[in-house]
Order: sequence, then structure tokens, then C-alpha cells
Amino acid sequence: MITSTANQKIKRILKLQKKAKARNEEGIFIVEGIRMMKEAPESRIKELYISETFLQKYPDLPEHLKKKAEMVSDPVFAHMSDTKTPQGILGVIRRMSWTMDELLHGEDGRAPFLMVLDHLQDPGNLGTIFRTAEGAGVTGVILGSNCADLYQPKVIRSTMGSIYRMRAVCVDDMKETVRLLKQHGIHTYAAHLDDSRFYDEEDYTKPTAFLIGNEGNGLPEEICAEAEHKIKIPMHGQVESLNAAMAAGILMYEVCRQRRK
Repeated sequence: MITSTANQKIKRILKLQKKAKARNEEGIFIVEGIRMMKEAPESRIKELYISETFLQKYPDLPEHLKKKAEMVSDPVFAHMSDTKTPQGILGVIRRMSWTMDELLHGEDGRAPFLMVLDHLQDPGNLGTIFRTAEGAGVTGVILGSNCADLYQPKVIRSTMGSIYRMRAVCVDDMKETVRLLKQHGIHTYAAHLDDSRFYDEEDYTKPTAFLIGNEGNGLPEEICAEAEHKIKIPMHGQVESLNAAMAAGILMYEVCRQRRK
């Protein structure tokens, strides 16, 4: 059992929790909680740590997790955890690697249905969009390099397991990426309040990509200019805009509705 916070493994976990560079160098991310660990693909679990009292609370831990687990004292686990009330289980998970070419060609016979995120900064919004995207049948997510780090612990928690299954790539040049989508016959829709059609007036049964911008400022004008269409969600009262994850969810489920019919 690891009983000291000075242990090199514990120091490394703390570094991985806090430093994106360290996570990127190893190609991993950290997950916590029994549900997230049960959903983790076995082949991608690199390391697993459990607190000394964890098995008393969760005696039905799957055998493949028990075999990988290393025991840590309760105080040390609390020190290494990123949550206020840790459940007592933490895993180091290898990332999946997707290519832009894979996203451009849809998935399982479905026409491409992509979420393109630019300057999205709130970790909770980013994780919620991933979770909603899986539920709505999105075939991939494209993130600008200016977005919040997909692999930071708060984002991972907010995905509620969708991080294991949703295909995603990060790009440096968003303008060129939007042009690439159009070259491959994917119709691009920028969420924008000005000079826009209502979102439910468009046909999304064809290959579709939604462009979602920053929570406060929306999409940069140069990115909007590259999109084929501008769309908006109707607003009543004095509300000017919706939370980015909420707006993205409304758009995603309109595609889901149209394609289901």
C-alpha cells in the first residue's frame, strides 16, 4: 500500500491532474469514480489506484479492475484526487487517436454529423456537449486549439463516459478546417444571431456540421464568413442567447429528429 504523498507515483498523478503538457506527453487522461472506471475499455486502462477502504464500499468491483488496482491509503488518495469527495478509485487511461479523414466520412453508414467547436472555454460546457453529442448520434467533434483542454479532469467528468466513445480531433487552423468540410460535401452551419435563418428551417439529413463559438462572444466573424449558412434559435423575452451546451443540444437533437423521420 502507498502511504506517503512523497511517493513518486503519487507525485506523477498530481502532475498529470494539473498539467496538460504532462498529459499530452504521455497521451493519457485521468478518470475518477466507479461508474467511469467500469465504462473504461479494459485495453486502455494503463494504471488504477484504489483507496484502502474502497472495496468495503464497492465489493463488486469487476475482476479485471481488481487485478490492475494498486492500494493507496485514504489520506494519500484524498491528496491525489481532483474531487472534493472522492469515491476512492482513479485510473490513468490511454487516449484514442482519430484522424480528420475518419471524421469526414461519417460512421457506421451514417452521413457525417459533426460539431465544430471554436474558442469554447468552459470545461462543463465542453464535457456536456460531448455527452449530448453521443446521445444525439453525432459522428465526431472537431475542436479548435483555442478550446478548453478536452483532457482536463473537469471536462472528463462532465462527459460522463462519452470521452471513451466520441471521436474527436483538435485542429490549429479553423478556417482551413471549415473549407475542408465544404470540399468534402459537408454543409456547414454557423450559430449566429445576425442575418440568420431559424435553425429548424434547414435540412440536416445531408452531411452536416455545426459551428459553435465562445460562450460570451460567439464565433469570430472570419469563421462565420467561411460557413455556408448562419442559423439561430428563436428567443423570447429579453434573453439574447443560450448557454453554449444548451444551444448545441437543441441543434443536435433537431438533426436527430430529422434523420429519424
